[in-house]
Amino acid sequence: MIRAICALVLLAVPATAQSVITSPIDGSTTVLPDAPAEKLKAKRGIGVALKGLDKVSGDVSDLDLVVGGTATVGRIEVTLGECRYPEDNPSGEGYAWLTIRDPGRDVVLFDGWMVASSPALNALDHPRYDVWVIRCITA
Repeated sequence: MIRAICALVLLAVPATAQSVITSPIDGSTTVLPDAPAEKLKAKRGIGVALKGLDKVSGDVSDLDLVVGGTATVGRIEVTLGECRYPEDNPSGEGYAWLTIRDPGRDVVLFDGWMVASSPALNALDHPRYDVWVIRCITA
């Protein structure tokens, strides 16, 4: 009975468009449900502004990376695959595809999109370092 009610509720909800984001690094795709296409129009930035934090020493670093560039935060390396921002608000939201590695252990710690306005949404999980996106660099 519960399954039938759930199915009826799901059928009653109007279908919404789904948007697909493709990874610039490996071509994998992510589906974003309930996102109107007009709100997802984005432009590509030439780089990204990041902040890095060493939680042990308290050192904060400001990093500017160009697409394809790599920078170091303590003992980890951050590589920018792509940075996108809303077409109508370049200084507002920004999201960047980052690959974060620990070269000493030859381990990938993070590989995905980070969102400037929601750093906890998809964050680096590391006991010592934090990295987060501030904004895309547009020119």
